[in-house]
Amino acid sequence: MTILRSLVLFVLAAVAEIGGAWLVWQGWREHRGLWWVAAGVLALGAYGFVATFQPDPNFGRILAAYGGVFVAGSLAWGVLVDGFRPDRWDLTGAVICLAGVAVIMYAPRG
Repeated sequence: MTILRSLVLFVLAAVAEIGGAWLVWQGWREHRGLWWVAAGVLALGAYGFVATFQPDPNFGRILAAYGGVFVAGSLAWGVLVDGFRPDRWDLTGAVICLAGVAVIMYAPRG
């Protein structure tokens, strides 16, 4: 159950951070307005709080592992929201990053 909770929290963090960054991008770069930027800033703030609910108490471990989730999540966001089509190297890199997440977060420690 702890691993499932951790995975759900990583997904929520990714949606908040990647979604927040996307909203800022849309608001500023695509000239959709400051309301989009403001919504993005709020989502980015929410990301910071979501990470605090991870069961592991080590900030460095959580953020290091989240980096791999961010890589894979960013590619997925691009596919789902922007019509991006990753190539085999993008996908290979994402798999490597997610393997790193599994080792960092869920390897047995004794």
